[in-house]
Amino acid sequence: MMTNDSIGIDISKDSLDVHRLSDGGTATFPNSPRGFLVLSTWLGCDMPTRVVFEATGPYHRGFERAFSGKLPLVKVNPLQARRFAQACGTRVKTDTVDARMLASFGNALSLEPDLPVDSEQFDLRELFTTRAGLIKDRTRLLNRLQTQTLALVKQQTKARIDQLTRQLKALQHDINERLHDCPSRARANTILRSIPGIGEVAASTILIEMPEIGTLRKKKAASLTGLAPMTQQSGKWHGKARIQGGRKPLRDALYMPALVATKHNPDMRDKYKAMVEQGKPKKVALTAIMRKLIELANALVKADREWLPNGP
Repeated sequence: MMTNDSIGIDISKDSLDVHRLSDGGTATFPNSPRGFLVLSTWLGCDMPTRVVFEATGPYHRGFERAFSGKLPLVKVNPLQARRFAQACGTRVKTDTVDARMLASFGNALSLEPDLPVDSEQFDLRELFTTRAGLIKDRTRLLNRLQTQTLALVKQQTKARIDQLTRQLKALQHDINERLHDCPSRARANTILRSIPGIGEVAASTILIEMPEIGTLRKKKAASLTGLAPMTQQSGKWHGKARIQGGRKPLRDALYMPALVATKHNPDMRDKYKAMVEQGKPKKVALTAIMRKLIELANALVKADREWLPNGP
């Protein structure tokens, strides 16, 4: 049975601090599979309207995997939750207080539950996160190699770089196989790869970092990527619009495709040149191309058709 109730859960490495808004009930459970079972018993049979928690990197993933599709989960930005607490005059910050404020946050803004995430999406995200870490390690070693002088040290560094390169290829191969094994993801991947500029890595990044692709409104797709310009205005003062927030890995993945699109996608090339000729900085023009790319990708996946010259 669904009840009009909000539950806040503050997630840390070792524990889940829970607050139920309707009766003020609180509890603490281990952040582990055993703790998840006890939490389910504590929640009972009455389904709340929403269960609000913050994105906490590796600490929330087990909880989200265990309850996605079983509870109406709402994952919120920690900064937004903290600002809500400050707006309510709450200066104290403890796990118990945070859980209560998360429940109040969800209730005050009537936050809608997120779409359920299947287990394969969690696996893809773990592969992607591991791949990103290996890329950082390889970049660090490549930079270090430039300043090393001893032959033995350089030999070991090169060996480690070669090892990381092989591991990266294996991870990308596994990601591609998993995308291919799911008909809907395979079709979306084909559509994305048809867009000039979007290659293997960029397409898989979009599908992993934005699983909502093809279901979003045009402005929402740009906003989630952090590519929607935010107006800066107060009274008579008008500042420059700027981008902020959004999903940084996705934004980073669109940078090189946007560069390629300015040379090999006629529509994008013409728009980029027009903006530069109008006096726009190249960085601003390239950001606009990145925004157009994600909007185009969303539109094509939604329409279930591949890119064609002179298409949308």
